[in-house]
Amino acid sequence: MRAIPTSHTERIYVKVTSDFDSTGYMQPKSITWEDGRTFPIEAVRDFRPAGAANNDFSGDCFTVLIQGQEKHLFFEHIDRRFSGRVGRWFVEKNAN
Repeated sequence: MRAIPTSHTERIYVKVTSDFDSTGYMQPKSITWEDGRTFPIEAVRDFRPAGAANNDFSGDCFTVLIQGQEKHLFFEHIDRRFSGRVGRWFVEKNAN
């Protein structure tokens, strides 16, 4: 599983509806594209930190099931100096 965005991909930022349990675990429930299309997330198959020491990405990778297909959904942590913002979600698109 590739867990780190590479220079061959483009980040597409999306709206994600999430729930938080009593332990603070973030569970994505649906994804909404910029054009308004919304897709339910049927299952979260995997979760892992996606950052590495040699890049500028600080975030997490969720492997999710959408319309029966596995996709990677990334949560990018925002610098804590930006009050009121925790992070934002994106998916990767292959740059051609």
